[in-house]
Formats: sequence, structure tokens, C-alpha cells
Amino acid sequence: MRIVAEGAEALIYSTTLYGREVLIKYRAPKRYRIKELDESIRKTRTKKEAKLMVRASAAGVNVPEIIGVGENEIYLEKIEGRLLKDISISSQLSRKSGEQLAILHNAGITHGDFTPANLISNGNGIYLIDFGLADSTPSCEERALDILLMKRQISGARYADFAKAYSKTAKSSKDTMRRLAEIEERGRYQSRTLG
Repeated sequence: MRIVAEGAEALIYSTTLYGREVLIKYRAPKRYRIKELDESIRKTRTKKEAKLMVRASAAGVNVPEIIGVGENEIYLEKIEGRLLKDISISSQLSRKSGEQLAILHNAGITHGDFTPANLISNGNGIYLIDFGLADSTPSCEERALDILLMKRQISGARYADFAKAYSKTAKSSKDTMRRLAEIEERGRYQSRTLG
């Protein structure tokens, strides 16, 4: 077993399980928290993440298959491919990303960290990974924030492709895009007044 990635909340290990290459997302203990509180937080977040991934998959979102769930770990199918942050994002990849986010939002789930670092292109489509900040919510604001995170990470032309595909697929796209404009306007106002 070897570590392949390390995030703020979890370590990602690669290993073989019953002849199949899998990833293990393990929420390591946080020494700065009271032990009992830490154990509760890690268990709760692990279960929530797994549950949201299963719901997303059932709704048609491309996510790694969950092979098993422990108290603080999720065993996942390893998706072969490349993170969007590591490649040149084409118009097609932008559109597929927008469609996947729309399907996720249609299922009442927000990702919370929808960026090219959490999207894998494997030739067959776009896969969403890392549901650690995901939530089950009807919040228009949270949907708009998912879009804003992506908008800040890709070029204007690729964002136009992304937004068009999202708007075509998402049920509440008009409300979400209107909220996105409001959020951006708040940000512009703050930057003008803070300077």
C-alpha cells in the first residue's frame, strides 16, 4: 500500500484488493481535536461522503464505484485517466464537465470543491472525485458557488462551453446563473470598497 495523494482531510492510498487495483480514502486522526470529537467527525464525514457518492451515481453522475466503506475509510474503484488540472482542457471536456455538474445539481447535491483538480478525464467521460465537501442541499447559493469555483479555474472560452452545457442540462439553471451573477457582483463591490 502506498500514498498517492494527501489532502487537508484525508490520505489516498493505492493498493490491490482481491486482485483489483483500488484507492483507499482514509481520514486520518487530527491530534488538535479532542479524541472523541475527532472520531465522531471522521466517522460522520466518511459516511456522508459515501452516501452522497452513491446518490450521485444513481442519478447518472460519473463517480468512482464504492467497493466498501469502513469507519474512516472509503474503498474506491481506481479511475484511469488524468486530472483536468494537468491537461489542456478542450471545449468537449468543458461541456462534459458542465453536464456532469448539472446532473449532480439536479440530484440535489452540491460538490463544494468543483475544480479541475477534482475532475478526471479518462477518454470515456468526466469523473467527479473527492466528495469530502459535498452536501445534500437545495441551496441556489451553493450551486452557484460550484460554478464560480470552476469559472475561476478555466479560460473564458472554456467557461462559456461549460456554462452553456450546464444551462442546457440543469433544471434550475436560470436561478443558479442569476445567483452566480449576484455573488460576483458582491465580490466586485467588496474589492472596490476594501482597496
